[in-house]
Amino acid sequence: MPRIWCILLLGGWLAVSQSASGPGAVLRMDIGTIDRAVSTALNESNVLQKLVEEAAKKKPNMKPIKGISRLKVIDLHPPVISLTLSPGVGLFMAVLVQMTITGRSFIGGNMEIKVAANLTASARLAQDTQSCPWFSTESCHIALLSAKTNLPSSMLPQVMSKFLDSTLQKVLPSLLCPAVDAVLNLVNAKFTTMTSAIPLGTAGTLRYVLLNPPVTSENFIQLDLRTILHEKEGEEVDLPADQPSLTSLPPKREAATQLILSAGFLSAELFVMQASFSLNISNNMILGLPPLVTTTLGALIPELSMVLPPSQPLVIEMREANPPLVTITPDKSIVHLFSTAEFRVSSPDSDLGSLFVLDVHSDLRAQFAVVEERLQLSLALDSLSQVALASSSIGMFDELPLKGVLADIIHVAYVPSINRALRGGVPLPPLLGTPYRQVEVGRLQNGLVLDVPVAVI
Repeated sequence: MPRIWCILLLGGWLAVSQSASGPGAVLRMDIGTIDRAVSTALNESNVLQKLVEEAAKKKPNMKPIKGISRLKVIDLHPPVISLTLSPGVGLFMAVLVQMTITGRSFIGGNMEIKVAANLTASARLAQDTQSCPWFSTESCHIALLSAKTNLPSSMLPQVMSKFLDSTLQKVLPSLLCPAVDAVLNLVNAKFTTMTSAIPLGTAGTLRYVLLNPPVTSENFIQLDLRTILHEKEGEEVDLPADQPSLTSLPPKREAATQLILSAGFLSAELFVMQASFSLNISNNMILGLPPLVTTTLGALIPELSMVLPPSQPLVIEMREANPPLVTITPDKSIVHLFSTAEFRVSSPDSDLGSLFVLDVHSDLRAQFAVVEERLQLSLALDSLSQVALASSSIGMFDELPLKGVLADIIHVAYVPSINRALRGGVPLPPLLGTPYRQVEVGRLQNGLVLDVPVAVI
């Protein structure tokens, strides 16, 4: 392996903190994604209806309040929600609530009041002790928009005035404002799923947590994420320090949530997976190529024909000797593999065993796509940038004639095996239940950009 790559790898994989090298991923959440999460939490959980029912259980027979008794809320319409981002704070929400309140009038008979009210609330977004985003309510106000009763018009002025003053203004805030806390807690529950460990097959686990406190702007909420990778033995894998961090981010597209993954994170991800890249390549795995036997070696390197028995089957043991390295530019993505290829005689009648070991640096072109909430990688051999003899039990020789054949073998057998090992993909951060559909994957310097259209979320 060339000295420059040795220095690069050694420097990159010493124990370093991820915080020093920047986030492994950056998520820029569009207001549409947040709106969907809040609306889903409010509507599907029936928070308002449950609060109303709970209030009725606690006070089934309320004492008369200025002429009205047995208050009960019925016919609660689905709320109309409007959200905006509050820079430096978090979220501002306005909710139109429409309901019918029933009771018994002091003049006798049932009374119905159709109420429309506007709930406005401010929620602060911060980082909790578990490095997870967390919304908390800062304020909640109720403004009565209208109230129409079924009482005769001659009764309206007096009764309505008393109702507005003594009942609605007292009942509505205590009835509706707890819904804000309930909805935010449901959204927070979706945030907490981000901190859960996601299995990477049998290779290890991945977690996404906040590296820095959330930043709210007028157009999106930005979450700088620390990507915590653990090998199956439990050891944490740091991002390589030599790779530049995500410092220059592209503009966020309108109506899209944007996820940016650093090349350093992808390098660390492949490092966790690389144990599954090991492969013993035998003759039946390279159909269409020259047979993998000692005679083929002797034809390529004549001096070997004098020390090797003819027609003995060979096995090439491919192993990853150093961590993979992912480099990404706007034009291409390359996965650099630093392997050893050990050539062995596999015949039980031979005493030769290991013949020689080559150090191999492979450059693989990488294509990315998002399938079923995961980033999928597809690799193809671009070139063998380095093949060097590392050790030999049969004497030193010029390894250059082996380069072409070895490239063909890696292309036909080794790279497809790695692609099969990577089929599980890279899990994407499960924030707010966002599904990754119709995702556009682009490249930037040192990272990938994933744009998720809000319209299809």
